[in-house]
Amino acid sequence: MEKIEQNEDLSKELSPSEYAAKALFDFSIDREDVKFLLSQPPEDHNISKDTMEYELQLLKIISTGWSISFYLGDDPLKMKIAERFWEYVHSFSDTITSTTELTLGKKVDYFNVLRERLSAYLDSLKGISTETDPLSIIGPEFGKFCGDKDDVFTMLTGSKMFAATLNRVKDFLETIVEKDQGKDA
Repeated sequence: MEKIEQNEDLSKELSPSEYAAKALFDFSIDREDVKFLLSQPPEDHNISKDTMEYELQLLKIISTGWSISFYLGDDPLKMKIAERFWEYVHSFSDTITSTTELTLGKKVDYFNVLRERLSAYLDSLKGISTETDPLSIIGPEFGKFCGDKDDVFTMLTGSKMFAATLNRVKDFLETIVEKDQGKDA
């Protein structure tokens, strides 16, 4: 799993918040880590690889968006980055919805699916104590969306995606905040 790609040329053309939102969006829809996590399922694994791939992509997008708010806290960049990120996601979702409707002949509102998943993940995290590892909550919730909340491989795969996404977004946002604060100095 790789870091969020830094594009120096693009960072010079765009404001820090616009650049961060674009880079985070591109990261959230990149599929390489999804493919990596699904590359070696156990032989006795009976959950559809397609289902897991679909749910992993949703989880990655949701985790990226959630991380922006979580890690930026009171930083002035938070709202600008978050709003623009979700605008990118909404536009992407519209494209997926249109393509799905043309291909399958039925409308699936991808953005609404993302919203429902985000709400479910947030609800599952409500009331956890500071001693509770969020991965122990996210893993089973991910498993539930895949069809088996008790499947160890599925839970671990969802937990890995969540943790890796949070770590990469945190590292990336730290560099964005440093650069933004450096401009004010």
